[in-house]
Amino acid sequence: MNIGQASKQSGVSQRMIRHYEAIALIPKAARRDSGYRDYDTSDVHTLRFIRRARDSGFPIEEIRQLLALWQDRSRASADVKAIALARAAELKRKAKELDEMRKSLEALARSCHGDDRADCPILGGLEADIE
Repeated sequence: MNIGQASKQSGVSQRMIRHYEAIALIPKAARRDSGYRDYDTSDVHTLRFIRRARDSGFPIEEIRQLLALWQDRSRASADVKAIALARAAELKRKAKELDEMRKSLEALARSCHGDDRADCPILGGLEADIE
């Protein structure tokens, strides 16, 4: 199948498929006589794996590790679990950080009159860190 068909079946954009090939996350596709890339069902399966890993918050290097473990039938599931738990902990840390940022912005917004006055506590709050 061509890259458009592989993209449609995997849910990965053509641009990202090319990118994954360029960074050697997936092997370069075979080429037809016409020069077009040629993908098979195994390639689509791998692309779906990558898409689900990305959707789960894994960065490229961790996806590279997960792909290697996925393809290694003698792997220890403990290795996979360790990567997943580390990613979950990082996501939890980021969620806490985002929640703190949201609360800070909401507090600044509550202190702003939002009228025609030039005085703005939001800008003052952002400026406070500069001084």
